Parts: sequence; C-alpha cells; structure tokens
Amino acid sequence: MTTTLYLTRHGETQWNVEKRMQGWQDSPLTEKGRQDAKRLGQRLEAVELTAIYASTSGRAFETAELVRGERPIPIYQDEQLREMHLGDWEGKTHDEIQQMDPVLFDHFWNAPHLYVPQRGERFWDVQQRALEAVQRIIARHQGKTVLVVTHGVVLKTLIAAFKGVPLDDLWAPPYMYGTSVTIVEAHHDEFRVIVEGDASHIKEIKKV
Repeated sequence: MTTTLYLTRHGETQWNVEKRMQGWQDSPLTEKGRQDAKRLGQRLEAVELTAIYASTSGRAFETAELVRGERPIPIYQDEQLREMHLGDWEGKTHDEIQQMDPVLFDHFWNAPHLYVPQRGERFWDVQQRALEAVQRIIARHQGKTVLVVTHGVVLKTLIAAFKGVPLDDLWAPPYMYGTSVTIVEAHHDEFRVIVEGDASHIKEIKKV
C-alpha cells in the first residue's frame, strides 16, 4: 500500500521576518503566516486527510490548526518533528551569528556536512530523528494520506533522504517557503517525491 505524505513548513513567524534563528525556541506567526496557512487549508480542502502531525513548537501547531480549519481531522504532536536544535544561535540574527561564529555559520549554509556545533544538533541528527517520525507515521497510516507540519531544516533533510541526496547538497533549490507543499509517496522503504516546495497558493512570496 502506498501512503501519501503532504509535508509543509510552518507559516511565517516574527523571527523569520527579523531573520532570527528559532530552532527549539519559538515566535508567533505573523498575519501573513496565518493567512498563508488558511490558504493552504483551502488548497487541501479536497484532499482526504486521515491525520495531521505537527512539531511540538507553537508555530507548527498553530499552522496545523489553521490548515485543518473546521474539518474533523485529529492533530498529533511529535517532538521528533521539531526544528534543529541550534544551541547558542537561537534567538540571534543571522548578522549576529556571522560575527560570533563565522566559520561555523559558513559551514551551516555552504558545507552542511561539515557543520558540527559545540551545542545543538548536526544536520545528520535532525535527519535521523525526522526519518524515525515519518516511518512511525507511515506504519500507523498505511495506504492513507497524512499532512506533516514541520520546519525548514527538517524538510530539507527529509527530502535529501527521500531523494538519496548527500547532506552537502542540502540547500539545493527549491527554497522551503512557509506553508509550501511537498508531496511524497511512500511504498515499503521507497519514497517518491511528487511535488517539492510548491508555493503557488501563497501571495506576496518573500524569501526569509
């Protein structure tokens, strides 16, 4: 049986706008983030979702609730779907981090396979725990369709795993906009990416 996964990133947050790294910390959705989540809900109205799985972060859970709308779909929270733990970087802007840890910051964006923080997770750590969560979801909902609301790094590491792409190519396009849609078909241990990072339902796209 083939299980279909709809994967999305939470809507835009205040810290996204301020270019602050969030990680395990949180900030509220912006009005645009909320509206984009509602638009995603409208886009998925005709999709028969069995369940929604969300990261334990507030921004992901609120996005899940807005996408669900009035539909009687259960939402389950899974901490293995939360964003990468970014240690001392969390809450700081990109500029602040670049001044504080220039080499590590360069590795994060330009050589992800070399990124090894003193505190926090490596990309490989995130990929492994996220895959465990996805495999549990598939085992529980075989042959069904499920929405997963998670985070940018989690999405990129999962897609790399699904496509057999090494982590040094992690940041290859497409960019994962908030509430963008990635559709994956899972059959046994094989994954097929049908749609990747589609953001056609989002108005006023702005990379953050």
